[in-house]
Amino acid sequence: MNNLALSLMSTIIIGLGATLTTDLWALFLKHFFRITAPNYCLVGRWLLYMPEGIFRHSSITSTPQKSAECMVGWIGHYMIGVTFAIAFVAIVGNGWLQHPTLIPAVLFGIVTVLMPFFIMQPAFGFGLASSKTSNPTQARLRSLMNHTSFGIGLYLFGLLLNWLL
Repeated sequence: MNNLALSLMSTIIIGLGATLTTDLWALFLKHFFRITAPNYCLVGRWLLYMPEGIFRHSSITSTPQKSAECMVGWIGHYMIGVTFAIAFVAIVGNGWLQHPTLIPAVLFGIVTVLMPFFIMQPAFGFGLASSKTSNPTQARLRSLMNHTSFGIGLYLFGLLLNWLL
């Protein structure tokens, strides 16, 4: 396998692992602090309305459900994680794969919170950075924590993969 293919495969695995880290963080919060986990079915609903030309909802929770939206949402969630990991490695370079460092990974995870703040939440009808939700500060902090855990996951799975290879 050539270096480019190995780097791409490694990055995909790191993206899947970082997304899994986010999901494990959400499970931890749910079981120990009774904090509701993100609803990726809504992501699926959003994605499934796109082929109809509907990209923005006044309230996605009031929008009629679509068949298989939960499955599509979870697949979308992991595909977004892989895409973020590819973007991260493209920015920091392949050298990071051989020598993963925490700070760039966590900073990148924090920066990725801009996507839900400025794209997904407004498209869902939740307002810019959840401004139309019942508790915007709490929603923002939860998004920030989730995306920080993604950055930590990038680092942990970078280390793990580096150790395995």
